[in-house]
Amino acid sequence: MNFSSKLLENAVAEFSKLPGVGQKTALRLVLHLLNQDMTDVERFGLSMIKLRNEIQHCRVCHNISDHTVCEICTSHKRDRATICVVEDTRDVMAIENTNQYNGVYHVLGGLISPMDGIGPSDLQVDSLVERMRANETKEVIFALSATMEGDTTIFYLHKRLKDFHINISTIARGIAFGGELEYVDEITLGRSITTRVPYENSLAK
Repeated sequence: MNFSSKLLENAVAEFSKLPGVGQKTALRLVLHLLNQDMTDVERFGLSMIKLRNEIQHCRVCHNISDHTVCEICTSHKRDRATICVVEDTRDVMAIENTNQYNGVYHVLGGLISPMDGIGPSDLQVDSLVERMRANETKEVIFALSATMEGDTTIFYLHKRLKDFHINISTIARGIAFGGELEYVDEITLGRSITTRVPYENSLAK
């Protein structure tokens, strides 16, 4: 792609680094910003800088937060005895949008994937185990994507948690194998949460 300006080319190159954004889409976004008022562009840029500099991860559940402890973990309306284990913040948002879950979360920060060099020590597994020891947890729900990596992670977590006196369940498989949780429609995901089953049942199959 030929550019009439090096500044334009550099901006397009930066936007092209975003996931799912090719050069043509990046060019369209950059040209859109060039047509906006300077105050709007400055607000956009400053919001990104502020996000990067000030965003935190909840010290309890590891979800993205504005504060040391997120609003979900501090809410008195949430059932702290139930912990839903998810891969990342996008899954928390997807489940929250179903309005079918009132417990708290634990964000692993990824899935076990030997092919990608990601092992249990790269995830927030030890802190999950510590939560089992420190709190009166009654149930842990595995809400991970129906992929090989998701199943591997669930199997490992089950081994780590099975000696605790808690119910361990997994969301019902109304989700096709290979499906990413964040892309599942809210109705299906909500039903999968409410009709969760004991994890041992899936092992028996």
